Amino acid sequence: MVMELGLEHLRRPDLRHTGLTWMADAGVPLHVLRKIAGHGSLTTTQRYLHPDRRSIELAGEALSAHLSGPRQAPGPAVVPQDPSGRRLRLVR
Repeated sequence: MVMELGLEHLRRPDLRHTGLTWMADAGVPLHVLRKIAGHGSLTTTQRYLHPDRRSIELAGEALSAHLSGPRQAPGPAVVPQDPSGRRLRLVR
């Protein structure tokens, strides 16, 4: 079929890499991609994924936004005590 389309340079593994990468970019979880590909390990599946330049740029932007955001104290935030006198503390 690829010969008929004039794409004789394409190989089946190339198409598998592309298909799995597109599914990963669409948000399909890695463990599901592993099943679809028929791989025995997640490591093998990860070798098939090739993020495009825009995905890498978006990851950098997300990291920059996170690092430049407001700093919060580590650990859970404790909700102030209820003025009704209840002793239950909620942790978010």
